[in-house]
Amino acid sequence: MVDILLLQTVSIAVASASVVAGVTYYALQIRHQTRTRDTDLVIRLFSTFARKEFQQEMWRELKDLQSGLSYSDLTEKYEVMAPETGVFFEGVGVLLHRKLIDISLVDDLFSGFIKRYWEAAKPLVEEVRKQLNYPQYGEWVEYLYNEMKKREQQAPKTS
Repeated sequence: MVDILLLQTVSIAVASASVVAGVTYYALQIRHQTRTRDTDLVIRLFSTFARKEFQQEMWRELKDLQSGLSYSDLTEKYEVMAPETGVFFEGVGVLLHRKLIDISLVDDLFSGFIKRYWEAAKPLVEEVRKQLNYPQYGEWVEYLYNEMKKREQQAPKTS
């Protein structure tokens, strides 16, 4: 009788341990898949960002923005409401806000460009917001910039 109880207890313990091990393995796999998905998405974004044509366009837009381009100049020159770089960073901002991409990867790959772009585009974005009564214009680029600045301020200072 004792042997049967011992055998049942051992089998219950083994079954329980198997369930715990399976759940732990599954949780680790989900975590790994999420990380892989995040990395894949950022790498695909970076492949667009790194294209020669995109880089040329970005630097041209930055130069125009730094020269004090007005909203009417923008729509006349680019024939669109938002230049390609702004649209790209707007998308990255939405993905970051929805936690679909990892902020550390975005920071490592884009932060310098994001800061430089927003600082040049901010006066124009504010002008568009006022002229068109469109307060959401450029909101995700601004969000992205603010997140990069927060991260920069939280980073440990090294001397």
